[in-house]
Amino acid sequence: QVQLVESGGGLVQAGGSLRVSCDASGRTISMRAMGWFRQAPGKEREFVAHISWSGSRTYYADSVKDRFTISRDNAKNTVYLQMNSLKPEDTAVYYCAAHRGLSGSSRDTDFDSWGQGTQVTVSS
Repeated sequence: QVQLVESGGGLVQAGGSLRVSCDASGRTISMRAMGWFRQAPGKEREFVAHISWSGSRTYYADSVKDRFTISRDNAKNTVYLQMNSLKPEDTAVYYCAAHRGLSGSSRDTDFDSWGQGTQVTVSS
């Protein structure tokens, strides 16, 4: 399975922006859909966004739609999540994941490779 490492997390004030990155190694992700999930303390892991293998199709959870943007650079084997207009409820550990197929889905069970996560904290 592909090895994934997230980076770019940190502390940001409400209304601010942050971009987290996911660097892949071991195997190329160029022909796999990719996704972002997050998990807050005491909460279940939830879907955030996913992107098809070519980057032509994206999908977002309602809670982040119009605020977050997922993108990818297959030449760099990297996936990004641009987060704007951040809210305190966005505070969570953000995980990058590789989907089993080309198109992607919002089901975490459809992803077979996961990063270790990066902490994003949004202050009031």
